[in-house]
Amino acid sequence: MSLNDIILWPGTKICERMGVDPEGDAGLIRWMINTLVYLFIGLIIVWIVVA
Repeated sequence: MSLNDIILWPGTKICERMGVDPEGDAGLIRWMINTLVYLFIGLIIVWIVVA
């Protein structure tokens, strides 16, 4: 498993559960899901560091 696969894992798994091909035209859906996941994780980390 490469670093690329690890970073894209959340979006890939959610797309597979929805029955959408994450490698095809639905790559934007995978990108959006990954963005939201990492935004949420980043906000939690910032909240812990600042507060």
